[in-house]
Amino acid sequence: MAKDLYFTKDHEMVRKAVRDFVNKEINPNVDEWEEKGFTPLHDVFKKMGELGFLGIRYDQKYGGEGLDYWYELVFLEEIANIKCGGVPLAMMVQTNMATPAIDEFGSEYLKEKYLKAAIQGDMVAAIAVTEPDAGSDVAALKTTAKRDGDQYVINGSKTYITNGTQADFLTLLARTSDDPGYHCFSLFVVPTDLPGFSVSKKLDKLGMRSSDTAELFFDNMKIPAENLIGKEGEGFIQQMQQFQHERFTALPLAYACAENIIKETLDYLRKRIVFGKPLIAKQVLRHRIAEWMAEIESLRQLTYHIVRMKMAKMDVSKEVSMGKLIAANVLQKVADGCLQMFGGAGFINEMLISRYFRDSKLISVGGGANEVMREIIAKMSGF
Repeated sequence: MAKDLYFTKDHEMVRKAVRDFVNKEINPNVDEWEEKGFTPLHDVFKKMGELGFLGIRYDQKYGGEGLDYWYELVFLEEIANIKCGGVPLAMMVQTNMATPAIDEFGSEYLKEKYLKAAIQGDMVAAIAVTEPDAGSDVAALKTTAKRDGDQYVINGSKTYITNGTQADFLTLLARTSDDPGYHCFSLFVVPTDLPGFSVSKKLDKLGMRSSDTAELFFDNMKIPAENLIGKEGEGFIQQMQQFQHERFTALPLAYACAENIIKETLDYLRKRIVFGKPLIAKQVLRHRIAEWMAEIESLRQLTYHIVRMKMAKMDVSKEVSMGKLIAANVLQKVADGCLQMFGGAGFINEMLISRYFRDSKLISVGGGANEVMREIIAKMSGF
């Protein structure tokens, strides 16, 4: 098999462990969590932490597994088998969005107190960057963190924050000076149990229903100065580097999920009899699916190429941006096209295909919109 070129028996042992966890602990509960609009992340993450799933690449000193990017890829491919997008999204926030900056730039204190707790599943993390007037344009952020002696005072708001209603801490980007340029932002670890913090609203979303998403408010919230990640004024650069960890997760999620959508659709087309023949007999449908499968495999191979580059410590910013753009287009095309093949049945909420269709939209918006990916690719290509 082709995957034998990339994965060893040890990789496959991790794959089986994650797959078993998904099948036993997650998928049986997904319908209930989707209905409630809430996944009990403290319970889920504690189980994942005990199995070593939340710190695959992180140092064993902080409770991680100390493994490489191929093991991380195995984990991401397998959580894509969860029968919704919301739960994998919550997991990826914990592993690839809220914690990388702490690991790469944080002090020993922050790693011991927050990174270790996130890896063990004792704390739920969230990444707090987006604001009501600043999404893809990160430089337009208005939330401030002003130094006052041995603490920072935070004022402002954040929105569309995944895990926001349950988070024990936030990795937050705030403006620390009024100077022009990009050195006026800093990253902080913000505990949510301090005065001045509040969840102002839980947001009702089109898709990702099992993932809680919130608006957050900071009113003269005081945090210890030691909760600054790295150096003051370096937060924008740190966050741009973090985006590569975040955007990469979209690639395996997209191709693995798209394959699951196609499998679900093929099962339906074989059983659905129209004018005396199963729908799978229609050449136009078979050819359409065949083309999607070719695109899925192309995305998978780009992903594996990116992992090879990451292992070689190369800059993958352009390739990840390309991959995320392709991933969004492929996943949405497959979800939309397969729902069409289900006909009226696909329009019913209780059908899994309708959930895939709803959830697939976020990939072209979150973590940098498709338009932003195109601009990054253009600039890095020299035009």
